[in-house]
Amino acid sequence: MTSPRAVRQEAPGVPWPVLALSALFAFTGVTHFVKPALFDALVPGWVPLPARTAGLMAGAAELAGAAGLLHPATRPAARVGLLALLVAVFPGNLHMAQNAAEFPVPAWVAWARLPLQPLLMWVVWRAGRTRP
Repeated sequence: MTSPRAVRQEAPGVPWPVLALSALFAFTGVTHFVKPALFDALVPGWVPLPARTAGLMAGAAELAGAAGLLHPATRPAARVGLLALLVAVFPGNLHMAQNAAEFPVPAWVAWARLPLQPLLMWVVWRAGRTRP
């Protein structure tokens, strides 16, 4: 007889909050490749990589994390990767807030994004568990 736990592992499904988070990272990751100049401008000057390289690497990491969230076996690794990514891109968000006039968003939007980053990190932490 098959235990309920074994059935769950064979047909895990993806909880809708995890699916939504995956879609968010997938959309943003694709946007890094479709409109790279938008993300190039976020890279602070002190980053030792060319802005385009950093932006494309971030986009690739977002796509990998989005895919990783979709299966329970890869969800914990995706969680770690996405948390590292969110920490790595925070200076870019801060750069945007401090130089809002250079970006196509109102200054209040650039500043409002900053406290959302820890919230997004918490959502990633929760979604990255093997059990929803």
